[in-house]
Amino acid sequence: MELSRRNIIAGASVAVVATAATRVLGAEFVPSQRFPDPAIEILDPKFGTYLIAQTAVERVATGILWAEGPVWVGDMGAVLFSDVQGNALMKWDEATGQLGTYRKPSNYSNGNARDRQGRLITCEHQTNRVTRTELDGSITVLADSFEGKPLNSPNDIVCKSDGSIWFTDPAFGPNFLEGSHALTSPMRVYRWDPETKKLAAVADDIIGPNGLAFSPDEKVLYVVEARSMPTRHILAYDVVGGTKLANRRVFLDAGPGGTPDGLRIDIDGNLWCGWGMGAGLDGVHIYNPQAKLIGRIRLPERCANLCFAGPNRNRLIMTASTSLYSLKLNTQGAKLL
Repeated sequence: MELSRRNIIAGASVAVVATAATRVLGAEFVPSQRFPDPAIEILDPKFGTYLIAQTAVERVATGILWAEGPVWVGDMGAVLFSDVQGNALMKWDEATGQLGTYRKPSNYSNGNARDRQGRLITCEHQTNRVTRTELDGSITVLADSFEGKPLNSPNDIVCKSDGSIWFTDPAFGPNFLEGSHALTSPMRVYRWDPETKKLAAVADDIIGPNGLAFSPDEKVLYVVEARSMPTRHILAYDVVGGTKLANRRVFLDAGPGGTPDGLRIDIDGNLWCGWGMGAGLDGVHIYNPQAKLIGRIRLPERCANLCFAGPNRNRLIMTASTSLYSLKLNTQGAKLL
């Protein structure tokens, strides 16, 4: 979704703190000196069509404590993302490569999205809530409790084309690095209705619901099950009537050591999944709609989340532990209906 507002979420303070060239912290990263980049592994010929031969993985910023929840804000020409442990929302400017603080404190924000009006929607750990940053910079609380109990730690979030907001609420933490608070509610996936302004629990059968994303036609919702044993799963649900979930199934068993986290969908319905942890696993795994692994992007850090950025939605931005990585693609992220 591209909007023309140049001053989206006016009033938020943006203080530039460094350029990508001066950020020297983070795990070791050696840019590829040749093309194609050996960090990109083609496991199916179809994945090869999504790549541009003369591009490589770039580290565009580092020095972050725990990078999460990236979202492209076309009006700014920038990616906003959470530094969860830094208690800040950060801004990376695509044109200049500058990294700055967008909002601090952020109540230990995690997942971020934009609604149909271009407003920023944010999951906050410390306050157990989901908020909306209005175009004038004011904050509206959309949800902080369900059936009389506070939410746990809203984690990741997506907006559907009907204006509804869907988010996961696992019981992760609490700890003082991510906003310590009591966990009292069952772990669920919720839907916030734009008309009634009320929450509905759409799934309560997931052990540690984490990243989530709709298929391009919004008929399927994928949800990462981060605490299932002995291996983690990506689940798939049919979206019934646009408001409910049915036909739970295991779309993918992540296998030994596999740690899927945030995920996004491209225009062909492929799942681009942040992945960890450990050598050989860290980075992004790409699965087609039949759950076949078609490619990998290897990174020196665990990738928690990602988004499709840029005016054409063809620049993959990966939030990986202490750094932001980028890869320009020959495909696009799925567009809202």
